[in-house]
Amino acid sequence: MNLTDKISAFVQSRPGIVIIAVILTVILMTLFSEDDNGHLMPADEAMLDHVPQMSRVSHAHHSDPLKPKAQAEAEVWSCSMHPHVQRDKPGQCPICGMDLIPVPQHETQNIAGMGGMDAARKISVSPAQKALMRIETFPVERRFPIAALRLAGKVAYDETNLASITAWIPGRIDGLFVDYTGLKVQKGDHMVRLYSPELYSAQEELLQAIRGMAEISKSGLSSLQASAEGTVAASRDKLRRWGLTAEQIKAIEKSGQPTEHVTIYSPASGVVIHKNAQEGMYVETGSRIFTIADLSSVWVQLDAYESDLQWLHYGQPVAFTTEAFPGETFEGRVAFIDPVLNPKTRTAKVRVNVDNSDQRLKPEMFVRAKVSARLANDGKVVDEMLAGKWVSPMHPEIIRNTPGQCPVCGMELVTAESLGFTQAVAADLSAPLVIPATAALLTGNRAIVYIEVPDTDRPTYVGREVVLGPRAGADYVVKSGLKVGDLVVVSGNFKIDSALQIQAKPSMMNPEGGGATGGHNH
Repeated sequence: MNLTDKISAFVQSRPGIVIIAVILTVILMTLFSEDDNGHLMPADEAMLDHVPQMSRVSHAHHSDPLKPKAQAEAEVWSCSMHPHVQRDKPGQCPICGMDLIPVPQHETQNIAGMGGMDAARKISVSPAQKALMRIETFPVERRFPIAALRLAGKVAYDETNLASITAWIPGRIDGLFVDYTGLKVQKGDHMVRLYSPELYSAQEELLQAIRGMAEISKSGLSSLQASAEGTVAASRDKLRRWGLTAEQIKAIEKSGQPTEHVTIYSPASGVVIHKNAQEGMYVETGSRIFTIADLSSVWVQLDAYESDLQWLHYGQPVAFTTEAFPGETFEGRVAFIDPVLNPKTRTAKVRVNVDNSDQRLKPEMFVRAKVSARLANDGKVVDEMLAGKWVSPMHPEIIRNTPGQCPVCGMELVTAESLGFTQAVAADLSAPLVIPATAALLTGNRAIVYIEVPDTDRPTYVGREVVLGPRAGADYVVKSGLKVGDLVVVSGNFKIDSALQIQAKPSMMNPEGGGATGGHNH
């Protein structure tokens, strides 16, 4: 049985498959038609391009009226499947055997006129292809990009407002007037009742010195009287240094009897946060009995990653929220940035000073903070509120219009510019070049953007390597490689890069280009 008989038998035995094959063929012929080179392309795209569609049979018997003009302009002949194959005359592709097609001269002239663009990274598409690839562009501009940082942390005690009650002399605790933590105390409240034999002896010395001075004053010897007065003053000073107040010393002198116990008073107002002693304990000089924290101001300790530190500066305003008060925002200013990173978390502590006069913020509360920063061309943060202001280098909440001294620590105020701020008065010149973040294709070592070439017959795009600065929200700062007004592709740039890879041209992942694109063979 020959081949014709086999085909006839197959058709008779499986008529359904043959019918389906015929229907599919008709559908494909309806949806697709051949271009000038005999390649299939969508029929609607062919209509958009206004290119006459012909089959291989009709193309063999009819001439394309556009082809002679393209051939006349062509200086280079290339393969549509392997664009890196280029010849100076017609022929066939040495890889796939397809006929070489002419490359119009104007497509390379527009690129050469750009001055510095790499023509090898050029690609031209039709308007229909541009629409299908959803290519969108955005102009490069100068403006201050805004970086919105979101940081997490918690409330902590203000270490400058901590006070300790310690034993200034050795003795035994016979009474604690504050016997649990969390109790609020005021400055001058009695805290501890302490028995000390040494203190008792010091009181006896004072009383004896006073009696001796009285006896000497009756004798009329002025030299001895001056010595006695010095002894009394020294005894009083000794009791004062051991923690007795002036009122307690006067009471001892008035009664003429030493007391076995001394009362220790609170040196500051606040909340007792630590209680380190019990009644009946013996303490030595310097033993800590209580720790008191003034919660009228607190610290908020935030964790900032390395990439966030470039946006943070001393004196910068910070807004934060807590779960305890949903919908309410608290404010403070950056007072300290830890110069050393935590080796485990790879973060640095950022301290924010916060006024807590109502004492609603409590230590160990979790907070979520937001810091907004605008970057100028000199790397400083733009803040119009601090323009021309003078700030305390130790207390960032102290801001003045004129130079002077900090009312808290007495240090000289410094200019806000010296702390890393700048004013937005230089407008366009101080604003950096900015592009949308979606325009940059990052490979780790390089950054590629695609630019729309102006004044071309067809939409044409060229890849360019740029040097990027920090990312600020939805934008990138551009250090070099672009200028104001360049139209960068912000949507569809991956498709452009993929098309260049298919054509074996330099692309994001293959900066050199060249080589066969795959195993396509005919």
